[in-house]
Amino acid sequence: MKRRSVLTHATALAASAIAFPAMAQQQVLTVGLIPSEDSRAMIANSQAMMDMLSKALGMPVKPFVAADYNGVIEALRSKRLDVAYLGPFSYVLGTTVADIEAFAVAETKKAGRTFYHSQVIAHKDSGIKTVNDLKGKTFAFVDPSSTSGHLFPKAGLIKAGFNPDKDFGRVIFSGSHDSNAIAVQNKKVDAAAIADRILDAAIAKGLAKREDIVVVWKSDPIPESPTVWRKDLPADLKKRVQAAFLQVKDIPWSDQGLLNGFHPTNDAAYDIIRDTAKSLNLDLRKMK
Repeated sequence: MKRRSVLTHATALAASAIAFPAMAQQQVLTVGLIPSEDSRAMIANSQAMMDMLSKALGMPVKPFVAADYNGVIEALRSKRLDVAYLGPFSYVLGTTVADIEAFAVAETKKAGRTFYHSQVIAHKDSGIKTVNDLKGKTFAFVDPSSTSGHLFPKAGLIKAGFNPDKDFGRVIFSGSHDSNAIAVQNKKVDAAAIADRILDAAIAKGLAKREDIVVVWKSDPIPESPTVWRKDLPADLKKRVQAAFLQVKDIPWSDQGLLNGFHPTNDAAYDIIRDTAKSLNLDLRKMK
């Protein structure tokens, strides 16, 4: 901004900044991304989306990749991020420590929907066909904070009368859905939890064979990962941001192929996550 010597003009500018401080200072929109691969690769792969958002908003859009979900949530809480992409459970966890809100959800051409399912899978040679057959078997969850890789399958097994804490022979956390697909395919574990769309992608990549996989259990629909913003962003900016996201389409979207587009969503859509956490007696405020 150029400095002006006219006192009345300076006073007017100051008054405007006081009335609309966030709008006056908002020069760049920062967007947090899921830490699922090398940060440089993620930033490069997200450039088409950043360019679309920047054009629609008329301001620079800068991607940010943290070491993990907690890093993204902390960056939102400390206002170093304006917008971020989080997993369903990570979002619900995030709302307990940061003033954030879901506003958009992605739909890919491959899925054609804004929800997915958690599954428990086994190798056809394991002899496992039902939940009861899992007793005494080795099992792989993904991560303690994973929606479809831990929270939903654990709750589903409990509902089916199975005690995941006592009835398995051995339990591991593999760290990724792909690892679970590979472990089942190679018979390193007897069964595992995995998201249906990630299993489909793993099969497409040759990591597992459809004919070797048995689906033992399947969850109710889980809302897809939300895009969230800080609630304290100016109302006008939030309207522009949501409108910009709803214009983004026909670009690569992680391992899910092309993006069909975004749909509006809200915090209430993720109450199913909260309800599932309650069924497990989880204290969300302690799960950071």
